[in-house]
Amino acid sequence: MKEFAQKYLDLLTGEYSGINLTRITTFEEFYSKQIVDSILPLEASKIFKDAIEKTSVVVDVGFGGGFPILPLAFLYPEKKFVGFEARAKKAKVVQEIAEKLGLKNVKCYHHRVETIKMNLPVVVTFKAVGTVEDFAPKLNFTKDSSLAFFYKGPSFYEKENIESVEKNWKIIEECFYDLEGTEGRMLIGLKNKIVPRRTKKEWKNLVNLSDLI
Repeated sequence: MKEFAQKYLDLLTGEYSGINLTRITTFEEFYSKQIVDSILPLEASKIFKDAIEKTSVVVDVGFGGGFPILPLAFLYPEKKFVGFEARAKKAKVVQEIAEKLGLKNVKCYHHRVETIKMNLPVVVTFKAVGTVEDFAPKLNFTKDSSLAFFYKGPSFYEKENIESVEKNWKIIEECFYDLEGTEGRMLIGLKNKIVPRRTKKEWKNLVNLSDLI
């Protein structure tokens, strides 16, 4: 993993240094706060690890500099990883970085998640992206086997109102774990109780996830 991380950092601080994909430039900090932070939930949460290992498709929303999508894709080359990013340039660059790192199982798109119809069973990840109450309702799940996981900080309950989503979502994971150099992390897991109500026209206007794989 460290060899992968070094190649990744070399690209971010070298060829792509002008894109502002990360403010971290030292290997130790990059490895801890970007790479380990992306994959540590696999060790901390059996629910998360089982979900990743059982699914065939993982969707990462708002991946920024490629986290957690690229570290997870490196660990699971047999899975398909699809990333959605609101900033076109970052989506393009992270796709290039994935290819330079030899990750053939990654596709990055300039799309907002609310424009996507999740017409496959998927696991969706969010890291450093908005709030649960803002983003959970944007997920257009059509399969009740789909799950969403949010990487959060230790003050999650003070800053966010998770109760606001409990009508339509079942909380399946609330896991606190340590990360060196931080005050800790939380992983919040949700499972949809219902398929969102949409008109036929609204569903038709969405982009099928299956068309992007």
